[in-house]
Amino acid sequence: MSDREDQKSYADSPRFAKTVSFDDEPLVLVDEHNQIRGYASKWDCHQGEGQLHRAFSVFVFNKHNELLLQQRSSQKPLWPLYWSNSCCSHPRRGEEEASATRRRLWEELSLELVPTFLYRFRYHARYGEVGAEHELCSVYIARSDAPATFNDNEVADWRYVAPEALDNELDVNAQHYTPWLKLEWPQLRRQFWHQVEAI
Repeated sequence: MSDREDQKSYADSPRFAKTVSFDDEPLVLVDEHNQIRGYASKWDCHQGEGQLHRAFSVFVFNKHNELLLQQRSSQKPLWPLYWSNSCCSHPRRGEEEASATRRRLWEELSLELVPTFLYRFRYHARYGEVGAEHELCSVYIARSDAPATFNDNEVADWRYVAPEALDNELDVNAQHYTPWLKLEWPQLRRQFWHQVEAI
């Protein structure tokens, strides 16, 4: 059995808890123009004020344009149990970003999708004294009505939400959501919603 076949049969179980995130995985350090300036472990990238590195966020919608939200695992060092978009992670050293998005959708949600790139932006956010995100983040969208299987190590809970409901939630209960979602969602709604509807 190939590694891919083994991974797929494992993820087909009702719930799975495969370890897919590692403190020592090498991430890509970049400048504000997305030029590579080196590599550092995921742990080092998020310590103190953080080091600027590549990241991505994927928004997965169903046929009703409802967004799949995930609640981050309690094991996450930054923003545990906060609600966020469908999937977020980082390309590793030597990995193309498009490949990384597909890998992570499979590892976290057992979804085989090819997301569409929308835009890239830089942000910085501190999580108290624990650490920080300092990312050049690429935002992607995808559509799927396939049933997802959630990795317990990454996802505590999930739900679908209508776009208008999330607009309202971010107005009245923003404290429950990750800082990158609060930046990405309004931009997606203002500038890229026609592309969401077109996928």
